[in-house]
Amino acid sequence: MSAEPHLSARDLAALHDRATAEWHADPFSILSLGSEFLDTVLAQHRANFDLWHAEDRARAPLATNTEIADVKRLIDRCNQHRNDLTEKCDVLLFDTLRALSLPHPSAELHSESPGLIIDRLSVLSLKIFHTEEEIHRTGAPAGHAERNRERLALLTEQRGDLVLCLDRLWEQILAGTRRFKIYRQLKMYNDPTLNPAIYGSEP
Repeated sequence: MSAEPHLSARDLAALHDRATAEWHADPFSILSLGSEFLDTVLAQHRANFDLWHAEDRARAPLATNTEIADVKRLIDRCNQHRNDLTEKCDVLLFDTLRALSLPHPSAELHSESPGLIIDRLSVLSLKIFHTEEEIHRTGAPAGHAERNRERLALLTEQRGDLVLCLDRLWEQILAGTRRFKIYRQLKMYNDPTLNPAIYGSEP
C-alpha cells in the first residue's frame, strides 16, 4: 500500500460498481489494481459477491436438502473470508497511518472502522446492481419496475450518505480528531475448538 494514506469513499464505491458489473458479465474475470489496499478491497467485495449469490441459491424453492447443505457450507466460508478481508482493510490503513503517529490516541473514538464501512458500501453496490436488474426485468408483474425505482432511489441516497460519512471520518482521522480500532470479529462457528457442534461430535 502507498505510504500516502489516501482514501476516497467515492472512488471505492465506483470500484465496487465496476467490479460488480464486470463479474456479472464474466464471473471468472480477475481484477487487479497493483495496490495492496485496493486489491484487498476488491477481494473483500468479491467475497460479498460470492456470498450474495450463494444466499440466492440457498433460497431456491426446488433446491434439495443436499444442495442446501452444500450451499450453507459455502456461505460459511464466504462469510469468514469476507470478515477476514474487512479486518485486513483496517490493518492496511493502520499501517499507513502509523508513520504519521495516527490515529491520535486521545482523539474521540469512532464506533465503526473504515473497513466495516467499506463492507457496507460493497453490499450496497450489489443491492443497487440487482435492483436495477429488477427495474428492467422482462415479464415482471405490474408495478414491479416502479417499486424497484423507489427502492433504487433509497439505496442510492443511503450510499451517498455513507460515502460522505466515510470521507469525513477519514478527514478527521488525518486531522487527529477521530480514531478507530480494529474490531476483530472473533467468529466462533468456524472454529473447531469453540463450536460445540464440532468439538462435541468428536469421538
